[in-house]
Amino acid sequence: MAKFLYTYQKIVDLKSSEKTQAEWLLSSAVSKLHEEEATLEGLLQERSEWLERLQEASEKVVSLSSIRVVQLYLEFIESKIASKRSDVRQAKQEVESSRSHLTDRMMDEKVWLKAKDHARDRYRVLTLAKEQNELDEMATVRFVAPAR
Repeated sequence: MAKFLYTYQKIVDLKSSEKTQAEWLLSSAVSKLHEEEATLEGLLQERSEWLERLQEASEKVVSLSSIRVVQLYLEFIESKIASKRSDVRQAKQEVESSRSHLTDRMMDEKVWLKAKDHARDRYRVLTLAKEQNELDEMATVRFVAPAR
């Protein structure tokens, strides 16, 4: 039996490559999201620690300037937290965009793989029919040959 060669195999390979690339992009986006979330968690932890320090300072006799320094630093951390939350939102949007892109690439690949499967099935049917015709012809020749 002859080997099946799909005419559009290069397109199938391209679609598979695009899907793999989309998977890498999604993996990268998810990794970046995790990094942003970890950084945000660190900032929230730092804010909590500085709030505790401020609470302790308010219970002790501490100079007003040192309390003001802690408050200024807390305001700075708050601004960093707000900025990081924005970064996290943006990273989540990038993950969703990458997921959507991957879904599209997967569907493209699936369409082309199904087309290849259908072409292979048609090829098998044609090949089997051709072989059956050859076998039928051989049987006919063998049957007619002794009758001569």
